[in-house]
Amino acid sequence: MMTTDTVLIRVQPTPNPNALKFVMNAPVKISGKATFSRPAEAVGIRLGEDLFMIEGVRQLHFFENVVTVTYADDADVDTLTLEVKAVLQTRMPAHDPSFLLDEEKKQVDRTNLPKDIQQIESILDETVRMHLQGDGGDLEVVKYENHRLEVRYQGACGTCPSSIGATLDAIQGILREQFDPDVEVVPV
Repeated sequence: MMTTDTVLIRVQPTPNPNALKFVMNAPVKISGKATFSRPAEAVGIRLGEDLFMIEGVRQLHFFENVVTVTYADDADVDTLTLEVKAVLQTRMPAHDPSFLLDEEKKQVDRTNLPKDIQQIESILDETVRMHLQGDGGDLEVVKYENHRLEVRYQGACGTCPSSIGATLDAIQGILREQFDPDVEVVPV
């Protein structure tokens, strides 16, 4: 939990026209990341519960010192921004950034994954993830079989128009060059 009452917040755009990053001077998630696509997924995490109470909020992504808010097409962005900042100001001092989601508690060490998935994860870590995370999102490897890689976008990337175009093409190109020349990357 934070020891200071002063929460500094910088709002930044993302490539997703319906998402904003709120960068703070305090951690939101110390380890890993958390994406909440519905209010029910944030139950027990007061910061998430309160952010979902803001009209227009559709998804939240917590990573390091950033909360990315994806909002409805018809949301009043100025009002939403003010309300998100107000919730962050009031809830961050009591927020516990060391929380773990159920899937994080039972997460398997990558060394137990098949070698091809380990190699894919390593390539994505070195070439792609830092960019996606910098834009308020991330990428989960779901399945790899018969040269077909299924991925799930997280955070702002989940609803970003470029995630199924240029971003997907770039990921596929990198994996074709560094892993399998016949790989097809498919979002699920």
